[in-house]
Amino acid sequence: MIHWRRGIVSAIRSTRPGYTEVEVELEEALPGSEVTAIRAIAYTDAIGHPRLDDTVIVNVSALAKRLGTGGFGLIVALPDALPSDPPNGPGHLVKDRYSPLQTMVLGVDDQESDHHAVLAEAERLESMPVIVADLHSALPAVISGIRTVDPSLRIAYVLSDGAALPAPFSKAVAGLKDAGWLTGSISTGQAWGGDLEAVTIHTGLLAARHVMEADIAVVAQGPGNLGTGTKYGFSGLVTGDHLNAAALLDGIPLGVLRMSNADARGRHFGISHHTLTALTEIARPGVQVPVPDFSTLTEEELEEMEPDPRVVDGIVSEQLSRLSMHALLDVDLTGLWAGLGASPVGLSTMGRRLPADAASFLAAAAAGRCAAELI
Repeated sequence: MIHWRRGIVSAIRSTRPGYTEVEVELEEALPGSEVTAIRAIAYTDAIGHPRLDDTVIVNVSALAKRLGTGGFGLIVALPDALPSDPPNGPGHLVKDRYSPLQTMVLGVDDQESDHHAVLAEAERLESMPVIVADLHSALPAVISGIRTVDPSLRIAYVLSDGAALPAPFSKAVAGLKDAGWLTGSISTGQAWGGDLEAVTIHTGLLAARHVMEADIAVVAQGPGNLGTGTKYGFSGLVTGDHLNAAALLDGIPLGVLRMSNADARGRHFGISHHTLTALTEIARPGVQVPVPDFSTLTEEELEEMEPDPRVVDGIVSEQLSRLSMHALLDVDLTGLWAGLGASPVGLSTMGRRLPADAASFLAAAAAGRCAAELI
């Protein structure tokens, strides 16, 4: 069930292409509370541009459940200021299919696309490295690692539909593009709003290589992810399938170790059970798995990290023994800490910033460095 509320836009907080965040004063408080003032998001390509004093219809289910990443109201309509009909044009791919906000886009693999002929012929990634991460928060860290090797490499982000479907929700993607760190984004499956749209991860990867002319592709779900504390009940399980897709298409699959030296949950301390399950039970053998070597950090760098990422060394050594079907690659971390510090967007995972969970970001950066060295 969905919790609906009507309200009035009381302030415009921020805006970027395809995205506006506003403050809304609700006519009726959130379920089980007295809260009437909320933050809400409008995906402007879908519902138009909210302005001060506009009436809005808002989905407040995430706020009613007190979710974290998804803890916004989502504006569904501006009933008194409906946007104009889009101009007639090509494209018949429907994303978010059969929901009230299904969106029709021109897919890069659509028969009406200028790129259809290219993708009709393309079947190989030509040994392009494909870095696959569980969490969206790994994206800027991966790119930081790539840039320590060669900042001129072209990087495409392939957005899967495991979490946030609208690409404009990602502040990181917008900031990385503005800084020139990211060539572009491709939204796949039910996800939408990237620079290119594709039906599957497979055509998304092929478009990254043959349309965007990327040197490296990074695959990850959008911000937010779903986990239930069960072995198979988490949205990142499909990272194993994405690694298989990269291998099928003659790319070089690299699996990012989701690591933490600060997560209080035992199943995510060291190498997360999400990564272990995806790599041991879903991905086919032969994935390249970059492993950060924390012994290569300097004392000066370690002093900036709290807690010390080396606290996971023992458990990680034991966990890695389960990944013997893959190619484990020890990665020297020299220079990666400085590279992470130079990121043009904030680094945060599960609410923890860079110094508070260094293992997480160093593992992602190590994957980026490893991929860049394959070029």
